[in-house]
Amino acid sequence: MVNYVKTIGILVLAFVIATMTACSGASESSNGSTDGNEGQKGNKQLTIGVAVGSLANPFFVSMAKGAEEAGKELGAEVLVESAEYDLAKQAAQIENFITKKVDIILLNAVDTKGIAAAVQQAKAADIPVVAVDTNAEGGVDATVTSDNYQAGKLAGEYVIEKLDGKGKIVIIDGPPVSAVSDRIQGFEDAIKDSEIKVIAKQNGEGNREKALTVMESILQANSSGSIDAVFAINDPEAIGVEIAQEQANRKDEFFIVGVDGAPEATEAMAKEGSTIAATSAQSPSNMIKKAVEIGMKVKTGEKVEELIKVPVEIVTQDTLDSYQGW
Repeated sequence: MVNYVKTIGILVLAFVIATMTACSGASESSNGSTDGNEGQKGNKQLTIGVAVGSLANPFFVSMAKGAEEAGKELGAEVLVESAEYDLAKQAAQIENFITKKVDIILLNAVDTKGIAAAVQQAKAADIPVVAVDTNAEGGVDATVTSDNYQAGKLAGEYVIEKLDGKGKIVIIDGPPVSAVSDRIQGFEDAIKDSEIKVIAKQNGEGNREKALTVMESILQANSSGSIDAVFAINDPEAIGVEIAQEQANRKDEFFIVGVDGAPEATEAMAKEGSTIAATSAQSPSNMIKKAVEIGMKVKTGEKVEELIKVPVEIVTQDTLDSYQGW
């Protein structure tokens, strides 16, 4: 009898243990994966790599924020890298994206041709690459950019109007990328049939400090009263030119036109006495969000256009109040 009772007790204990184990297993199954990087079906979290020229430029700061907003909507992790306009550094950043097996790379190339090898490596790893703001060689899947030719053309047309079609001007160029060359081409095409003469053209490297230094040299080489206007390929350069102009006490001599519609430029334009007269405004946030959309389409096998251009607008001191900004 005692042995019978013991046997019954053992069977009951085994049943209780089995029931608890089953409940525990069911609980783990309902909770899904414990890995924070996995989705509802155990899929790896979407990762987007964003490589930009320099986060010292507010344009790319706005672009990075736009990418993060787009990533949040997709539940994606967004990795943003700043190359500081260094080709070798950007190539290494793309290699790092490849190592991390990101799902999409959004690339603002610091050198349109020089970055080709890195793009080819990403493509060999079967990672979609969408160029943003400027073209990149190496086989990108698509390019999403502002209409940079239009930006330069609008700036040129404004200069013609402001100078009544004649005068001497300076062009502050930038990095060797398609966005810059397109702006220069648009500007030069706009003024080619006028009586406006370019007396100096130098590379401001897309940043305030270099543009300031370059403009100082140009002012030293050209006497007071010999410059009527300056076209800078972006707003940081325009700010640098204005600083050089002010330091040389030549603020009454010429006006400045930039490209971007950046907050620092519009704030400067709003100040009394500012010589930054206009800027061809872009929307970096909308541009990168469009690039994310295109990148997702490429990833899922959809056909996309090779070139998507986002329109720009000329913003002047007179129209500043109606400009929404970044």
